[in-house]
Amino acid sequence: MTAGTADDMAPRGTTPGPTTADDTVLVTGAGGNTGRLVVAGLTALGVSVRAASRRGTAAPAGAGPELFTSAHFDWHDPRTHTDALDGVDRIYLVPPIGAVEPADVMVPFLRRARESGVRRAVLLSSSAIPEGGPGAGQVHGALAEIFPEWAVLQPSWFMQNFIGGHQHGESIRARDTILTATDKGRVGFVDAADIAAVAVRALIDEPAHNTAHVITGPEALSYDDIAATVARVTGRPVRHDSVSYEQQRDRFAADMPAEFATLLADLDRAIASGVEDRTTRTVETVTGRPPRSFADFAEAHASSFVGDRADRADRAQRDVGPGISPTSR
Repeated sequence: MTAGTADDMAPRGTTPGPTTADDTVLVTGAGGNTGRLVVAGLTALGVSVRAASRRGTAAPAGAGPELFTSAHFDWHDPRTHTDALDGVDRIYLVPPIGAVEPADVMVPFLRRARESGVRRAVLLSSSAIPEGGPGAGQVHGALAEIFPEWAVLQPSWFMQNFIGGHQHGESIRARDTILTATDKGRVGFVDAADIAAVAVRALIDEPAHNTAHVITGPEALSYDDIAATVARVTGRPVRHDSVSYEQQRDRFAADMPAEFATLLADLDRAIASGVEDRTTRTVETVTGRPPRSFADFAEAHASSFVGDRADRADRAQRDVGPGISPTSR
């Protein structure tokens, strides 16, 4: 499959392409970091959305039943697929979390979707995963063979990894540390809101993008840089602790299958080698506005880096060592 890049394309418009009353976008992972924002962005533009998730998704503010419906959806349960696909014209695809080989469940679903009348698919993948590579790379490789209109989003690492329930967010709140095996490697960290904005354009623009978009923030930063920024906005001594590849792999393996833990540790090692040390103009080219900086993101989420005192003490007690041994959850 041959794909250009967003840097090669003229800026996109700001209005959706032609739609009909029957056009509906199915958004999988609708409760996730990007999915909920894609739902909100589409309904704000008057595009009908079916929000698909295992737990149910609330409608965005102002989105009535003419624009928003929800559907129970489980990648691993084909019985949930029929209702989710009914009347759908386009799909936003978020691979199942933790699946080492998501193509095993996704590709059969995508063929079924095409047979039911879906014409466009937009896949959330990763800048670390090439077409035909592991994980979502296999789905990437199949997309253009199945759909006449498509796009693959390959974002760099999310800024949201430093807040919420992610291991980095928990480690910051518990012990004022970020633990990685990335050494001094740099990453073009990107806000999920910028990824979602590109996804919305890829779902509604005419003509279809038919390309892969590598999506980054405006600058490449090391984890030392991230820690320094969080320290500045919180007034706490947040630092980056570098661990070995083996230590990081074993730490991940405490919370997930060993094969997936190895994959994540491999990604840290790749960052250390410099493969993520890049930025692109994709967000600005596709959406018409520049991407958010991590400094701005950190200022806006300063309270998210700080747990209350009891929470911090509890988390610290559950840490056996300096990020080498696992935390209990």
